[in-house]
Amino acid sequence: MKKHRHINWDALGITTSVLCAIHCAFLPLAVAALPVLGIDLVHSPTFEYGMILLAFLIGTGALWHGFRRHHHRLTPWMLFVAGMICLIGKQVWREWELVILPLAVGFIVSAHILNYRLSRLGHAVSARPVQLSPVDGSTSSASSGQSSAAA
Repeated sequence: MKKHRHINWDALGITTSVLCAIHCAFLPLAVAALPVLGIDLVHSPTFEYGMILLAFLIGTGALWHGFRRHHHRLTPWMLFVAGMICLIGKQVWREWELVILPLAVGFIVSAHILNYRLSRLGHAVSARPVQLSPVDGSTSSASSGQSSAAA
């Protein structure tokens, strides 16, 4: 007999919060020390395009899952593509980086929030699918166990 492991979401949340606090405390120190070592990651085109590629891969995976399994809507994709175009645009027009970057982040975050909401809505709607009866055209709920012909 297999044992099912129970995930303690509170412990996971506490662990994540502590790791986030450590990360937030020490990352600025590490980034500030990199130029002393001759490393400039912040303005490295290779690093920047690598991060854009990583955002594209993760975003595409998340949006594809929601699109394919839950909602089949293109709006999250359009927002995501707009955000990715802005991310590449900030690399091309460096003098506008501080204007373009918030737009990119706004589009990408909006795409993920909309994808999440549509996915959750897809779960609620798919819980009780409505079927059309071929006999008389009336609708019935598949979860009720009755068909319109039996009524």
